Amino acid sequence: MRAAAPLEVTRIARAIHPLFDGTGALHGARWNRKGQYVIYGATSYAGALLEILVHSNLGRVPKGFASIQIHIPANVLIEELHPEVLPDWDDPDGEASRAWGGQWYEEMRSVVLLVPSVPSGGIERNVLIHQRHPDFPRITATKPTPVRWDKRLFGARREVQRGHK
Repeated sequence: MRAAAPLEVTRIARAIHPLFDGTGALHGARWNRKGQYVIYGATSYAGALLEILVHSNLGRVPKGFASIQIHIPANVLIEELHPEVLPDWDDPDGEASRAWGGQWYEEMRSVVLLVPSVPSGGIERNVLIHQRHPDFPRITATKPTPVRWDKRLFGARREVQRGHK
């Protein structure tokens, strides 16, 4: 499908690497094979945070993360995978999703692929951007800004005021 309207994507990653670059996925991930340049993002800031939280497993406030907003213009070719098309999309080993996404990448079917987010049970959508696709130069990104984490996500408790529970 061609996007009828622009799509805004959020990417959160460690700021020690360029955020608008797919080299971080070169080792392979859920939706791509080793050696494939894919930029991962989410259709919402909350979805991007959720992905970082499920993969970091730190138990404390992460340091050194930044976010960017990625602008995908209207009329860019976007493919969307619906969960019923790939029944094993959420398998813990990721073999089925990696094979499916790897084929999407190799066939260059679109510059953008929307896929279900595993930690959200498929409610949220992750966005894969094919960095080697001819339409990639049409996609732009903001400068990185530091992520401000809510400490309550990591078990930090509020101090109980006297007389209140």
